[in-house]
Amino acid sequence: MTGIVRVVIVDDDPLVRNVLTTMLDGDDGITVVGEAADGAQALTAVDRHAPDVVLMDIRMPGVNGITATERLRRRPRPPEIIVLTTFDTDDHVVRALRAGASGFLLKDTPPQRISQAVRAVAGGHPMLSPGVTRRLMRQVADDAEVYERARAALDVLTPREREVVVAVARGRSNAEIATDLMMGLSTVKAHVSHILTKLDLSNRTQLALLAHDARLV
Repeated sequence: MTGIVRVVIVDDDPLVRNVLTTMLDGDDGITVVGEAADGAQALTAVDRHAPDVVLMDIRMPGVNGITATERLRRRPRPPEIIVLTTFDTDDHVVRALRAGASGFLLKDTPPQRISQAVRAVAGGHPMLSPGVTRRLMRQVADDAEVYERARAALDVLTPREREVVVAVARGRSNAEIATDLMMGLSTVKAHVSHILTKLDLSNRTQLALLAHDARLV
């Protein structure tokens, strides 16, 4: 996206909020427009400030980050959401991604990468910490029942659409998919949008998780 990316930070630790705010406000392309200490406050902050991106902690008292993410993604024009976690083995992260988060980062992620992630998801591109993605993807594909449901869901797709799904799950950009599958860029974008609508999904991250659940990659 063009212009300044507006961010709301949600974390029950005021020190974490302060550090993230100071760091992100130091980036010329990002401004922190609001903060919240839990999921309930996050909903209010989003209503008040209309951010492009929310940095969402998972474990908070009251309304946690997963519930807040689910509620925000059900809105007509939801912000993009990056979930934050301390431990990369936390299965709550997978639940948050299924709820519609655009990605996740560890809290010890270098400042530059957090800024990059904010800009990326604001532009519609998922951002997953590569060091933990493989473990999470293995985790979501282990359950036989999950596998069967995923395979059944993907049965509604055409062979060409399934090729696009596999490419998305492998982290390919629209431009790379266009080159790989010898399609126009606008055609790829149309395919991705149509697939998300067909499968009732919010974003590419959910689509990638579904593909991993179905063991297509």
